Amino acid sequence: MIELAHDSGYVRDFLAGTLPAAVIRRIGFPWSEGLVRRTLASVGGTLQATQDAFTRGWGGNLAGGTHHAFRGEGSGFCVFNDIAIAIEWLRSKGRVRRAAILDLDVHQGDGTAQIFQNEPNVLTISVHCKSNFPFRKQRSTLDVELAEGVGDEEYLRVLDQTLPVLTAFEPEITFYQSGVDGLASDTLGKLALTYEGLKERDRRVAAALKSHGIPMVATLGGGYSTPIDHTVRAHANTFLSVDEIFRTAEEIKTA
Repeated sequence: MIELAHDSGYVRDFLAGTLPAAVIRRIGFPWSEGLVRRTLASVGGTLQATQDAFTRGWGGNLAGGTHHAFRGEGSGFCVFNDIAIAIEWLRSKGRVRRAAILDLDVHQGDGTAQIFQNEPNVLTISVHCKSNFPFRKQRSTLDVELAEGVGDEEYLRVLDQTLPVLTAFEPEITFYQSGVDGLASDTLGKLALTYEGLKERDRRVAAALKSHGIPMVATLGGGYSTPIDHTVRAHANTFLSVDEIFRTAEEIKTA
């Protein structure tokens, strides 16, 4: 299944622990059996979240969003691209023809863009900080580059201009790479978003997809605020906000 989105040699060498040292350095983690288990579990979590999206409207994976993984190598702490694998799995089973990825992590989803660069039935949208990693960017279907220091008001304005592009594509499922590294406190983000700004971002994304009847899978993405409690709180807000939008009023009342 992984080889639907990745070169077989890369998959084989990673699982066996025989990747060249230069490839391991680009990933950023030393190889270990624990890394193999964690990587496979992350992919499995996104596949399960994909199933959940079709049964209850949305699903989430608290370990997913490895968007810097390319078809033939890993990068930026990402080994296998779980979102790309899930989309190719769905397409191989004939469950969807058109899929979309909305990547709002502060870093461009370069691996995802590369994997689907010549695929007209997969829409890739990345809204990211222009001056941030990766410094050699790939071409998404739509790249929206933000200047350093962008705050809530401008960010949400850009989001409101971007969401109609997503819904007009009429995907049968959308993968939402959330990321909370846009927080002002993030050590690697370079933007100036607040907790409330991120929560409103997540609400608007979920509301747009729900109103168009588009199943949604939310993945974790990045977050590097210190202390780590800031990152945990922001990630939790994402999943709670999305769940609140997708649940009916009656479900919320009886929960």
